[in-house]
Amino acid sequence: MNENPPTASPPASPANGNSQKLARLNSPWFLWPATAVLAVLLYVGLSYLNGFLTHESTDDAFIEGHVVSIAPRISGQVLAVQVLDNQFVHSNDLLVEIDPADYAMTAAQKQSSADAQESSYKLALAAFDLMHVKVTTAEAVAQESEADAAAATATAERAKADFERSQELRKQNTISEQEFDSEQAAARQAEANLNAARQKAAADESKINEARSQLNATEAGVSMALAQFREAQTSVKSAQLDVSYTKIFAPSDGRVTRKAVEPGDYVQTGQTLLSIVPNDVWVVANFKESQLAHMKPGQRATIAIDALGKIFAAHVDSIQAGSGARFSLLPPENATGNYVKVIQRVPVKLLFDEPLPADHTIGPGLSVVPDVCVSGLVIPDWVLGLIALLLAGAAAFVFRLVLNRKLAVN
Repeated sequence: MNENPPTASPPASPANGNSQKLARLNSPWFLWPATAVLAVLLYVGLSYLNGFLTHESTDDAFIEGHVVSIAPRISGQVLAVQVLDNQFVHSNDLLVEIDPADYAMTAAQKQSSADAQESSYKLALAAFDLMHVKVTTAEAVAQESEADAAAATATAERAKADFERSQELRKQNTISEQEFDSEQAAARQAEANLNAARQKAAADESKINEARSQLNATEAGVSMALAQFREAQTSVKSAQLDVSYTKIFAPSDGRVTRKAVEPGDYVQTGQTLLSIVPNDVWVVANFKESQLAHMKPGQRATIAIDALGKIFAAHVDSIQAGSGARFSLLPPENATGNYVKVIQRVPVKLLFDEPLPADHTIGPGLSVVPDVCVSGLVIPDWVLGLIALLLAGAAAFVFRLVLNRKLAVN
């Protein structure tokens, strides 16, 4: 039985192997995924290049906000604390109560003193009115006395004239001695009455001056009593203010932080009891001075908050007129010693353009990463995607063209 020996297959040539590899690379199952991957890589690269050329960013940025320190205006023992740590409060909510007993007693004493001063003022005012009436009466009496003196003057002048005629008649023996004596007595009586009337008028005039002096003194007493009454009223208002200061209210909406007061504590005037952080926050980003060449207020920005992992729209509000180091507690003194140039950082204030989520607490000190668009010419993302697709398609077309030429040669 004859058996035919097996025949060996001819070895594959290197040209056939290269052709198979080129054919696999030219297959749509490889070409299309590779083109898609290349387009994504080109889009990422173009986006990074676009952002590098048109945006400025820094990780030295933090959220800032108003921190309102709450301190009492008076000293005393704390009666009650109406808030808890991190509690949200509204404006005019009661925060802390201080025992008002001592201040209420002082206010009552001041009120009693004010009432007494008011009575004194009313009494002085009544005395002033009485003295004013006395001055009016004295002026009327003086006018009457002046009229009496005028009448007495006329009577004295007439009696004097009658006596002078009597003297002439007596020389002529026309009248008797008795009639002459009567005329002389009448003249003397009229002169005496005139002197008495003048003295009375002078006395009444002096009473007017005396009454006016008393009126002026009474008026000064009224002014003093009024000043004392007003001072007492001021003291009452001050004491009432102290009573009102025993209740401390929230000046604005915000969240309670750094609470350092408990019922029973004795607090002093100006001692910080707690702080309130309002919801109004912003970002202070410390950019390098070399990043400020094209930065200005109003430019659009985005802010990534580390605590939320979200990005929010914002804009540049203002740029500080000076570096942060210049306004520090110990500013550097570059005029002494060896000078080494250090790139300075300048604080830039950014404001949010959209509300922050209410279900998260965003307060001062949280880290953020702002990204400011400093160029007016920014390529949109869809344009970058289209460019990436065109470049990837062109690369795929050239790659396939080269493969086809190599396959044709083989």
